[in-house]
This record gives sequence, C-alpha cells and structure tokens, in this order.
Amino acid sequence: MKGFATRIEGVEEYYFSAKLREVNRLLAEGKPVLNLGIGSPDLSPDRSVIEALKSTAENEQAHGYQGYQGIPELRTAMSQYYASEFGVQLDPNREILPLMGSKEGIFQVSMAFLNPGDQALIPNPGYPTYTAVTQLLGASPIYYSLDLSRQGRPNLEDLELLDLSRVKLMWINYPHMPTGTPGSEEVLAELIAFAQRHDILLVHDNPYSHILNPNPKSLLALPGGKEVGLELNSLSKTFNIPGWRVGMLCGKAEWVNAALKVKSNMDSGMFLGLQKGATAALLLGKSWFERQNEIYASRRKLVWTLADHLGLSYDRDAAGLFVWCRVPAGSSAEKLVDQLLYEKNIFITPGKIFGSEGNEYVRISLCLQEFKILEAINRLKPSH
Repeated sequence: MKGFATRIEGVEEYYFSAKLREVNRLLAEGKPVLNLGIGSPDLSPDRSVIEALKSTAENEQAHGYQGYQGIPELRTAMSQYYASEFGVQLDPNREILPLMGSKEGIFQVSMAFLNPGDQALIPNPGYPTYTAVTQLLGASPIYYSLDLSRQGRPNLEDLELLDLSRVKLMWINYPHMPTGTPGSEEVLAELIAFAQRHDILLVHDNPYSHILNPNPKSLLALPGGKEVGLELNSLSKTFNIPGWRVGMLCGKAEWVNAALKVKSNMDSGMFLGLQKGATAALLLGKSWFERQNEIYASRRKLVWTLADHLGLSYDRDAAGLFVWCRVPAGSSAEKLVDQLLYEKNIFITPGKIFGSEGNEYVRISLCLQEFKILEAINRLKPSH
C-alpha cells in the first residue's frame, strides 16, 4: 500500500466521534455518565411524522431508488416552510435541493466552489466541519472573530485589510453555534454588502433558526441575499429527527444545480419514507416550535443553575440548543471538562474544539431531560 492521501494529513477525526467512544466505554464500565456535551435532540418527533414514515415503509413499492432532487412533495413542503417562516419565495423545482443532512451540504457546496489554493472565511469559534472540509479540498481556512456584544458581528474591518482575492466562500451561522449569538438583520445586511464588494459567496448555515429564537431569520429574505448567498437548513434540531439526516440547500438555481452535480455522483437518493416523514414535519406549523421551545426554555434555566454552581458566566439572551459558558479568569476549560467527566461523571464540551477563540469556554447542551440535569446539579453540591 503506497500511503494515504495527503489531504487527510491535517484533518483529525471529528471530536464527538472519538469522545463518544470514551463516554460509551465509561458507561459500559458502569459509570453513570450524564451527557451534556452533544446536541442530539432527545425529544420525539411529532406522531404524524412517524406515521408518515411507517405507512410509506409498509408500501412494497416504496423501497427503490429515489430521485436525486427528492420528491416534488418534499421540495414543495420546503418551499412552503421558507415562505411561512421566513417570507422567502423559492422555486421548489430549481432553488431547493433536499440533502442527507445539512452537514452533507457543507461538503457539496465546498466541492462545487473551492479549488485547491482557494480560501474560505470561517468563524472562530465555529463549527469544525467548515475547516475540515476546506482543508480536505486543498483550500485554506481564514478565520474571523465575532463581536458577541454586537449580535455576533464579524470583524469586517480587520477582514477588509486582508488580500481577499483568493477568498471564494464565507461561512456564516446565526443563531451561531457554539456561542448562541442570534445575529440580526443589520449584521446580515453588512455581510451581504461585504460579499458584494469582494465577489464572495456567503453560505448561511441555519439549523438552529427556531430553537429558543423568537425572530427566525434567513439570509435569503434580505435585499441582495439571494444574489450573493446560499442557505443550508436542517430538520434535525427543529423537528427532532437528527438520525434521519434530512436537510436542504436553498438559493439561486445556478448555484444549487452546481451542488447537485456533486451530490448526484455521491448518493442515490433518500429513502422515500424519510422524505414523506420530513414532508409531514415541515407542515406542522408554529405551534410545534412553541411547544418545543417551552421544553428547552425550562431546561435552559436548569443549565444556567448548573453553570452558576461551576462559577461560569453566560449570555441569557443567546439562542440555540446550547449554553456557551466562560470559565473564571485563571481557570482551565479543558481541566474543568476532565474533572467533571472523571470525578462527577458529567460530560460537557470544551470550547477549544470550535477554534482558538473557544479556549476559555465550555459548551453545555440542552438535550437532556430535566431530572437528569437536576441530577447533574446535585452531583456538584458539597455532599457529592
């Protein structure tokens, strides 16, 4: 064997892929680990979603290959979702591409637009997959920081001082993961103008749009947004079906079609039952989001209490599925993570995995039942 491809040399295994093996090992040893690290919704999908999947699976004709662009019914539901939730009109036949999770879309878009030697602007802290995919394609990540006191506004003044001639893409993400900063229309408008000045494609990764976020926003709803941007969205967090792997890419038909060229050479369509279930989910309406957010709001209050016990600071106005917490000055976030895991059997995520700007932070997930969060709090009390 003549060796591995050089493209994987600078890319590590995804943090949670490795860390969850360790957590599972501890569980197998009988350790009562409480997982407050990963953002995998533990809540159930709506019954109508399960019934749509079940009834389709029972149809003997439903198990063949499906179209690469998804069934028309699913694309229409995605179009209706964007119209009702964001006020964005999308042609379901040309401006929407169903995906096997929005994470797949990060790869498809990068494959369609980045050449070796190109550059991509990536938030720091930010979702690690942006960096990994960029490097796998032989392109270079250029990191930008966020001003959390200004709705997560990027440091555009610093970016303007750089040579941006090789920058093809800019990844943006509001509500931002991991910080939860919600962004604003003003921030998105500035980003659109920045992209126009420098001929950069904005890609808005928007999977947390409805989680504890009273004002869901789409880049495509703003003037000029569709001219410079694409948007990824996901049903994983919003509708409690992360294992189903259903997402979407939305935007200008020419750009969506470029991603389809990549996608159609990498998979053979999504199982029809998943598409039918996803269609049912997209039609649930606003009452669904309200019920989910009541649960998450209650859990978040308990996570705030947990953070208080640890002496952590956090933003109560943040959105999304996590609480981003700063450790006290002079403390080590990585040491805290290890102490909690090995001494208290509580797993939280170190902020360093999201970039250098996360070194003094930890991230705590809301994907755990209230009684288990209370158990975590009890473990931190002196008697424990």
